[in-house]
Amino acid sequence: MTRKQEKFIKDMLNPLKFKWFVLTKLPSIWFWGVKITDLTSKRCELSIPFRWSTKNPFRSIYFAALSGAGELASGILCMYHLSGVGSFSMLVTGFEAQFHKKADQTTRFFCEDGESLKAMLKTLQKPGQTGTLTMHVKGVTEEGVHVATFHLTWSFKKRENPS
Repeated sequence: MTRKQEKFIKDMLNPLKFKWFVLTKLPSIWFWGVKITDLTSKRCELSIPFRWSTKNPFRSIYFAALSGAGELASGILCMYHLSGVGSFSMLVTGFEAQFHKKADQTTRFFCEDGESLKAMLKTLQKPGQTGTLTMHVKGVTEEGVHVATFHLTWSFKKRENPS
């Protein structure tokens, strides 16, 4: 783990720094009240509350809020692995979701594809090289009910290092 990766984890797990990050970069995440509860090189866990800002008229969490939290669970893991390892661009190029049950309480999201991501990024050695990885995110309620599964395909491109 590089120093930048250590700092990234520390900053993302700091409630004030995380709130500032999402307020300035992803305001809908701030509005929905998403919180990171665990972050390591292997996994990211976060939660989204069931409250007025996430609720739809059917008394469950709005699918867009669930999808945003699902994307963030994988995206934060991507940002961690790109911290301090050179310059890369990243972009979601595919998104698939299955909604299994009604999310009518705080929901936790897990992405545990850190090792696969690290291995794929190691193959991108030269500027201009690209790679993709489909990351899997599972959403469960506080009671352990599986409510959603997301498959996000991330595309990465190694950039020229600035001189």
